[in-house]
Amino acid sequence: MKGDRVEIVVDTGDGSRNYEVVATRAGRRVETRIARGIVEVSEVTRTGGPVRTARFLAGRVLALVEYPAEDKLLPGE
Repeated sequence: MKGDRVEIVVDTGDGSRNYEVVATRAGRRVETRIARGIVEVSEVTRTGGPVRTARFLAGRVLALVEYPAEDKLLPGE
């Protein structure tokens, strides 16, 4: 959903670095997958096709924070 975002904090050896993956258009969402020592964060379309992907070594990831899109209530709901 547009507005979904994931913030990743990675250890660089001499400090840390922040990365952010955001669903930029309507119908896109952000998916997170952790497998075989790799953290993969992807922005995908409605059909599941990846638009962009960020990959990090799991041993270097300090924090992974998911921020879901805010639900907007319509008047009368």
